[in-house]
Amino acid sequence: MEPIKPHWAQPSHPDRLEIVANEAAFTSKSIALADFPPFAVFSKLTFPPCTTAEVATYATVQTGVSSHLDLNSDLLYINHSCEPSLIFDTSSLNVIVGPRGLKKGDELSFFYPSTEWHMAQPFKCLCGTPSCRGTISGARDMSPAQLEGVWINAHIRELIEQRDSAVAAANGTNGTTNGSSVTNGASDATAEALRDAITQAESVVASTRAALKTYLARGQAPAPKAAIVNGSGVEDPKAGLQRRGASARALAGEMGGDTN
Repeated sequence: MEPIKPHWAQPSHPDRLEIVANEAAFTSKSIALADFPPFAVFSKLTFPPCTTAEVATYATVQTGVSSHLDLNSDLLYINHSCEPSLIFDTSSLNVIVGPRGLKKGDELSFFYPSTEWHMAQPFKCLCGTPSCRGTISGARDMSPAQLEGVWINAHIRELIEQRDSAVAAANGTNGTTNGSSVTNGASDATAEALRDAITQAESVVASTRAALKTYLARGQAPAPKAAIVNGSGVEDPKAGLQRRGASARALAGEMGGDTN
């Protein structure tokens, strides 16, 4: 199959990715041009530049059981990795930063079987990560263990369930899917990271709400009197002063600290 020649204006994403080509080795990769926090939207799969594709090629991304997209942009140069830095979420048509976040200069990659059931051109993976899966030909040819712990799109999960149900029926079993560890969110590292991010965000909201409440209470308290004369006829600067808002210790309690 002939290489795709860019028919779009380059660079297509000048603020976020750069293509680095090794012409001697006929290889290329893309790197991040900025820092991105975990689960930020790196790019959208918009129309245009994306267009629907009638058949799968090495330049398409599978978005459904039988649907595919031509990227028509420099996103085409994002390579595969078994420990990817990006997630192609075909349900929302977003490219999302992975749970580790991105630093400027990081290589951009995604797990091809997360979108591809059967790849037009299988290849031997050279990512060199500890969890490298070897030959990559699509999710169809991978075991549940090989798909565990990475983002898997809904259409791939659906196809896994169809495959395993067919195998179970052929074997006369009770239909329990062999891919249960793939569809179980509890064992998905990305799902766990998302849950942690939600917990941290909720904690920040609660702390900020408590701080705002204390700040407003402080501003509404009566102003202190300049001085009060005690029983001996001497001004007592401490007498009659109004406490404004919660103490630092009480505020720590509202924000989850220990007030004992």
